[in-house]
Amino acid sequence: MSEKKSILSAKSDFIFKLIFGDQRNVDILEGLLMSILDIPHEEYDHLTIIDPHVKKEALAEKAGVLDVKLTTKSGLVLHIEIQVAEIPDMKPRSIFYQSRMVTEQIGAGQDWHLIKRTISIIITDFTLIENSEKYYHQFRYRTEDGVEYTDLTEFNTLELGKLPPDDHTMLWNWLEFVKTDDEGVLDMLQERSPQLRRAVGVLKELSADERTRMLYEERENARRDEVSRVRGAEHNKALQIAKNLLDVLSIEQIAQKTGLSYKEVEDLI
Repeated sequence: MSEKKSILSAKSDFIFKLIFGDQRNVDILEGLLMSILDIPHEEYDHLTIIDPHVKKEALAEKAGVLDVKLTTKSGLVLHIEIQVAEIPDMKPRSIFYQSRMVTEQIGAGQDWHLIKRTISIIITDFTLIENSEKYYHQFRYRTEDGVEYTDLTEFNTLELGKLPPDDHTMLWNWLEFVKTDDEGVLDMLQERSPQLRRAVGVLKELSADERTRMLYEERENARRDEVSRVRGAEHNKALQIAKNLLDVLSIEQIAQKTGLSYKEVEDLI
């Protein structure tokens, strides 16, 4: 009897894009988007995923962010990405990325009215909005009392680490689907909508495919190596700062300012 394969995590950007970035799964993508966005229902009548035919091998090998870009019936530009490991300067990076999606819509001499609304959805497995306990936020150009300047750009942030045990909303259901690799939880979620049933089925198919599992592991190993490299660089920087402070501060003060342990600073001496 063959050993039963564990469920792969949809938190992996590789698996996430295989599920939500495939035009064949546009009904699944529609379910996710409808739980997040407040756009007219008819916009979902014609969702078109940009570059939906990227091979699994290319996804696994690609360095950097794997995101899903799409347009709606009226031409709204949507962008979805998921980040598991915290990356430096996430907020200015996301602003730059969305600004580029706005500016690339028109060329020299074209009218401003051609610019379509651009909506970003950012899912993280780390804290992105530090001063709030809520797991979902929508950001637009508004005054403090709610007067809106324009809806041309919008950010939706979703933080998996802040999910409550269960709040019985469709948004919670979809985020729990992304977050969990527990088959029992997935079986419970698939009873909550036809799109979730399809999503769980696709995830189980991907998890049972040997080629997908191999590429998933390659992508995860590359991600772990990058995290390790960044941490190593940060640690070396802290050591250098500590060396420069040895003549002016105590070991305790240096450890507090650099995040190094007492012994690491002591060893420098």
